[in-house]
Amino acid sequence: MADKIRLGFVGANISSNWSVQSHYPALMASPDVELTAVCTSRPESAEEARKHFGAKLAFHDFREMMKSSEIDAVAVVVRVPLHYEPTKAAIEAGKHVYTEWPLGRTTAEAQDLAALAKAKGVQTAVGLQSRVSPALIYIKELIDSGYVGEVLSCHVTTMRDGTLERPSSRTWNLDASAGANTLTIANGHVIDALRFVLGNFSKVSCMVTTQVPKMYVTDTKESIDASAPDNVQVSGILERGAAASVHVGAVPIAGSGFRMEIYGREGTLITTGSVSSQRGEMLRVQGAQTGGALEDLTIPERFNYVPDDFPRGDPFNVGQMYSLFAEAIRTGENRLPTFDTAVDLHRFIDTIQKSSETGQIQTVS
Repeated sequence: MADKIRLGFVGANISSNWSVQSHYPALMASPDVELTAVCTSRPESAEEARKHFGAKLAFHDFREMMKSSEIDAVAVVVRVPLHYEPTKAAIEAGKHVYTEWPLGRTTAEAQDLAALAKAKGVQTAVGLQSRVSPALIYIKELIDSGYVGEVLSCHVTTMRDGTLERPSSRTWNLDASAGANTLTIANGHVIDALRFVLGNFSKVSCMVTTQVPKMYVTDTKESIDASAPDNVQVSGILERGAAASVHVGAVPIAGSGFRMEIYGREGTLITTGSVSSQRGEMLRVQGAQTGGALEDLTIPERFNYVPDDFPRGDPFNVGQMYSLFAEAIRTGENRLPTFDTAVDLHRFIDTIQKSSETGQIQTVS
């Protein structure tokens, strides 16, 4: 294997929003991973991406890319409904795979991919970047070391920018069956952050709603139905006995971002960010213990897995992921959220949906 992990990137369109904001600058700065091959759906855009990123190879058929002996691993960064096929093809070709979250359009797709990866013995990563956020790793360490004592309650809110109108090119995910909406993506990341820090729920009562059931389409001048949820509320008890509540919503104006409050018998921890838990901004961490006031806590540098001069913002946590992905491929020691992690989260989201549909408290298995 080469000094750097040789990566094939599925979805390498140079104008793709999330990739432009995060993956591309992270890969350009990575000391561990080399962008060796790019793949898009058209020969012209594939060649454009190859030239733009200085990649060695360009493909417009991901199946052909998987045959290449010049790549060790694959990143799948396309729309959620398209995750399954290239991820499956990569695993079948014996490539290690990093697929963005959600892993699949459905839990069944995620389970199939996780089982196949295990059978093939490849390393996997799913883009649940909250789990490599230095701030959240630090908070988990503080909780585990007893900073707040027994955790009594936790409250998490994330209000992100939503829209009341959009062009037709961005209406595909208004259909809940596409698997890419506030319940699965924004709520998925935030719920995963809470579970990473404090552990799983034992029971939940939930409400999943679509507050904007009609979306105005700016180019066709029509309003279309939206079945995708845009607000998720979860109340429950954690396995550790603490009461927990979560509200994640897409709001039209001035979303307040991410806030997690953890209250224990001996202290309080609060972390905040302007967008969400998984984005690359360095979250603010504050703490207070018995008799004291909230104060800013300094996040230890040992939780940074990328070089000191690595780009901040959205590339940062994605860079953290690629660093640990390379480590897993080289050593077999995987510290990442894997496809098994993804399956567990998919199942929990199904439980949230079931609680909302039935109006009943659900036991979390």
